[in-house]
Amino acid sequence: MFYLIATILLNVVISVLFKLFPKYKIDTLQAIVANYCVCVVTGCISIGHIPFSGATLHADWLPWGVVMGCAFIAIFNMLAYSTRVDGITTTIIASKLSLVIPVLFSLIVYKEHATIAKIVGVLLAFPAVYLTTRVEGDDHKPQSLLWPVLIFIGGGFLDTVTNYVQLHFLATADVQATYATFVFGIAALAGLMLIVVLLALKKIKLQWKNLVAGICVGVPNYFSIYFFIRALNSNFLESSASIPVLNIGILAASALTAIVLFREHVNAKRIIGMALSVIAILLIALGNK
Repeated sequence: MFYLIATILLNVVISVLFKLFPKYKIDTLQAIVANYCVCVVTGCISIGHIPFSGATLHADWLPWGVVMGCAFIAIFNMLAYSTRVDGITTTIIASKLSLVIPVLFSLIVYKEHATIAKIVGVLLAFPAVYLTTRVEGDDHKPQSLLWPVLIFIGGGFLDTVTNYVQLHFLATADVQATYATFVFGIAALAGLMLIVVLLALKKIKLQWKNLVAGICVGVPNYFSIYFFIRALNSNFLESSASIPVLNIGILAASALTAIVLFREHVNAKRIIGMALSVIAILLIALGNK
């Protein structure tokens, strides 16, 4: 239970920080790369030593770690951009309803029980994302579906890979921590390479405030992923139930935070979309009983 609650709260903190980036003119890429460097350092401190050795190169999970690390930095940048453009609520709903993908994977590959509730929940997820993004922007036109859809697909991919890897390769807490730190290391390396290229092309300029922003995001980000892995491995719920429970908690807490702190616009379509999101996640979770 602790890991579930901690993951929810940390994800809300990250969303709020992303929403504040434009106010302080933070360069998202620099902050996110700094964030991943901080995640690596935080991981090493949390473990008590540098978890990489020659044996890491022969670990069964190595290819998955490389794939996830590269995907992390791409999707994290999309999350940051969508939070600024589409708002916390729309971004979180698109991200968290991506649970449909790992749930379908668990049902098909791991033969977890498919109930009517789960099936209805999966079907409701699609109109929920659509209605949530149909909010008018400053130009009085509906927001674009592009970023929410990309986040929906990308988030589902990451959740599916995380679930697969923890079931097959991450049997102990030490291995879980090592894997999480390695993934962050790959994301940091990919980001640093991109920054070097942009600096060479004189497209960006390094600023200290971006490093500070990255530090602020990095610590909660590391523990959000680490606690997520621990939650999946705790056997508190089946994987097809724990992911929905996590997502509905993050969705509800983030939406409330966005309305209270940032006065995000709420209209009939968004309310219906949010309601469908909650119902979809609940049905999928309750489908395990």
